Amino acid sequence: MKHLLIALVCAAALAGCSSEYIISTNDGQMITTDNKPKLDPDSGMYIFEDAEGRKQAIPATSVKQVMER
Repeated sequence: MKHLLIALVCAAALAGCSSEYIISTNDGQMITTDNKPKLDPDSGMYIFEDAEGRKQAIPATSVKQVMER
């Protein structure tokens, strides 16, 4: 029973570490990501993983807002 309680506490702590973000684009799209998108200054693109785990990029000029959910 003690091991189950410890496992549940660890799982809850890990779940709290990752945040979901929403990228709002100028044309009205809402893109959900599991991690905070990173702006690549060399290319001017936001790099992120989409909800299905695929690596994506979007031009910073197309992004209206990045919000933490």
